Amino acid sequence: MNPELEAFIPFIPRIDLTDPVADRKRYAERAAASPAPDTTGMEIEDRTVPADPDVAVRIYRPHEAQGAIVWLHGGGLVMGDLDSEHPFAARIAAGSGAVVITVDYRRTPEHRFPAALDDAYAVLTWTAEHAAELGIDPRRIAVAGHSAGAGLAAAVALRARDQQGPPIHFQLLNQPGLDDRQQTWSQRHFTDSPGHDRHTITKVWQYYLGSAPATQYAAPARATDLSGLPPAYIATAEFDPLRDEAIDYALRLLQAGVSVELHQWPGTFHGSLAILSAEVSQRQLTELTSALRRALAE
Repeated sequence: MNPELEAFIPFIPRIDLTDPVADRKRYAERAAASPAPDTTGMEIEDRTVPADPDVAVRIYRPHEAQGAIVWLHGGGLVMGDLDSEHPFAARIAAGSGAVVITVDYRRTPEHRFPAALDDAYAVLTWTAEHAAELGIDPRRIAVAGHSAGAGLAAAVALRARDQQGPPIHFQLLNQPGLDDRQQTWSQRHFTDSPGHDRHTITKVWQYYLGSAPATQYAAPARATDLSGLPPAYIATAEFDPLRDEAIDYALRLLQAGVSVELHQWPGTFHGSLAILSAEVSQRQLTELTSALRRALAE
């Protein structure tokens, strides 16, 4: 493991999702302790997207932004909100030069599938319909996210393709959760890894699905046809149970004729990007934002 990251492992609190309310509090406290992002020259606005129910969003507008990113936070579909995602969303906006719209989607276990997906899709549709108001090019809209949010982004891309929804220019999936079956090598061997372990992932899927069977819109790895999806950037962490399902998804996208950039980060673990002082984390953030900047400029 990267020695800079390994030094932080004793200080990472264990979150096992047995008490969602307490875990949300700990998650929010960790986010609040993150170094504040530089938002100089950036407009930040909270809005409500009309839907059923309405969805709260936070919009980050860098100077002279053109494209837009519908950004979906991580947290196992249980934790995270607009405030906890602020340190990361502001950095994504600054580095990509795009308008970033973070989505306060409904969380489990109170709201099971497809609530979070419905919220994310409603925001995508709203973004496309309000492109002129947002000052963006409607042909340059990306969906992106981290962890569970990356899984949601992949599902949004599938749904938009199948329902002839708003055209998506690009998808960025950072350490995505895509497969409820948990049968890959990394899922079977990284059972007690930092940041995310097999038990926690099992709880994520139990909360999200309940007794309902998984479909491709809940677990995108179950999709049998990946053709016609937007180009993708997929990033994985070496010591992450989710690693292999993301790599497999990238390969299947390529085999379906979709352009993919795949980056596997050695020595990292799930969510280690939050350790911003580490040199590898700085490189990861630069890569993520550069990929978005390149894609939305094309």
